[in-house]
Amino acid sequence: MNWGLEYYSPKIEKLILSLSEGLLARYFRLTDLMLEFGPNLGMPHTRSLNNGLFELRVKGKESIARVFYCTKIGKRIIMLHVFIKKSQKIPKKELNIAIKRMKEVIKK
Repeated sequence: MNWGLEYYSPKIEKLILSLSEGLLARYFRLTDLMLEFGPNLGMPHTRSLNNGLFELRVKGKESIARVFYCTKIGKRIIMLHVFIKKSQKIPKKELNIAIKRMKEVIKK
């Protein structure tokens, strides 16, 4: 059984699909690999952050985006949050949003 991909909300899906052309192409390529091989592709594509939270590292010519996600039983990958990276470190605000959403998803 292959993995499935879901979004935390339609808003998150819309935000991801509104990424620039280069980032979106890279996002689709990486998610295709995740669906086939699983959610942990390893560096430089994915990285485990803590307690089941991962980041998908999407890099294009124009900018860098991060998509936070988690997994659930039944081989489900849930995209939780997306942001355009502007500094070396992950902003605490962005990380906290993803952690909060992950806790909500796990409770369901």
